[in-house]
Amino acid sequence: MEHAIVVMALLVVVALIFDFMNGFHDAANSIALMVSTRLLTPQAAVMWAAFFNFIAFLVFGTAVAKMVGKGLIDPDIVNNAVIFGALCGAITWNIITWWLGIPSSSSHALVGGLVGAGVAKGGTSAIIAGGLIKTSVFIIISPMFGMLVAMLLMVLVLWIVEKRSPYPTERVFNKLQFVSSSLYSLGHGGNDAQKTMGIITVLLVANGYQTGFEIQFWVIIACHLAMAIGTLFGGWRIVRTMGMGITRIRPSGAFCAQTSGAIALFLATWLGIPVSTTHTITGAIVGVGMSRRVSAVRWGLASRIVWAWVLTIPCSGLIAATAYYFGRTIM
Repeated sequence: MEHAIVVMALLVVVALIFDFMNGFHDAANSIALMVSTRLLTPQAAVMWAAFFNFIAFLVFGTAVAKMVGKGLIDPDIVNNAVIFGALCGAITWNIITWWLGIPSSSSHALVGGLVGAGVAKGGTSAIIAGGLIKTSVFIIISPMFGMLVAMLLMVLVLWIVEKRSPYPTERVFNKLQFVSSSLYSLGHGGNDAQKTMGIITVLLVANGYQTGFEIQFWVIIACHLAMAIGTLFGGWRIVRTMGMGITRIRPSGAFCAQTSGAIALFLATWLGIPVSTTHTITGAIVGVGMSRRVSAVRWGLASRIVWAWVLTIPCSGLIAATAYYFGRTIM
C-alpha cells in the first residue's frame, strides 16, 4: 500500500514536471512577438505571460481536461505504467524539439504519448476513435483558422491605416499588444494547463482516490502554477524562431497574430478540444506575413516546423510505448 502511494505521488510530480516543461517549451508562443517588437524585455514579457497563464482558471472550465483524461483512450485500461509511458513520451519529445529550437506541440506530444502507451497496454481497441479523430482534425484546423483570421485582420488594419503616418500608428498597436498578448496568454493557459489536469485526474481515478471525473481544485491550481513557473523560465531557442525566423513582424502584425490566436484558443477551449497553441500562433504569424506578400514568409523554416508537427504524435507515441514496457516492470 505504501509503495503504491509513493508511485502515484511520483507520477503526479512527473505530470507537473511535464506541465512546467509545457510552459517552458511554449513560452515563446506567448512572448516572442512582444520581445521581437521590443514591447517588453524578455524578463518582463515572461512575467506578463506567466501571470495570465496562471489566472486562466478563473475564465475557463475543465472540458479540455475531461477530453484528455477520458476521451482519447479507454480510462478503464489506464494504470500507473500507462501514465508513466505517456509522460515519458511527451517529455522526451519536448526536450528534443526544444534543443533543436523547433516549436512543436507539447499538447500533441502528450496525445501521442497517451495513445502510444494505451495501445501498448490494450491494443488499438484502447483508442477512443471519436476523440482522437477530433483532436487530429484540429491539428489542421487550428493553424489554418489562425492563419485565415490573422490575414483578414491584417488586411483590415492595413486598409484602415493606409493614409496614416506609420510611426504613430505602430505606437498605438504596440500599446494594443498588451491586450492581445494577455488574451493569448489566457487562452494558452486555459487550454494547455487542462491537459495535465486530465492526466492527474485519470491517475487518481485509476488508483481509487476518486470515483467521478470531476477535476479537484488542488489539481487545477497546481497545474496552472506549474505551467506559469515554466513560462517564467522561457524557452529562448524557440523565441528566436517564432519572433524573428518565420517573417518580419511589426507591432500591428503582432497584434493581429495574437488576437487571431486568442480567438482560436478561446473557441477550442470552450468546445473542450485540446489544440496546439504552437500550431495556432505559427499559423497566425504566417497569415500576417502572407497579408503583405507570399514571399514575406520564410517557407523553408515553416516547412521544418510542419515536419515537426507531422512527426510529433508518432514519435512521442513510440517513445511512450517503449517507456510503458519499462514502467510495467517497476510499478
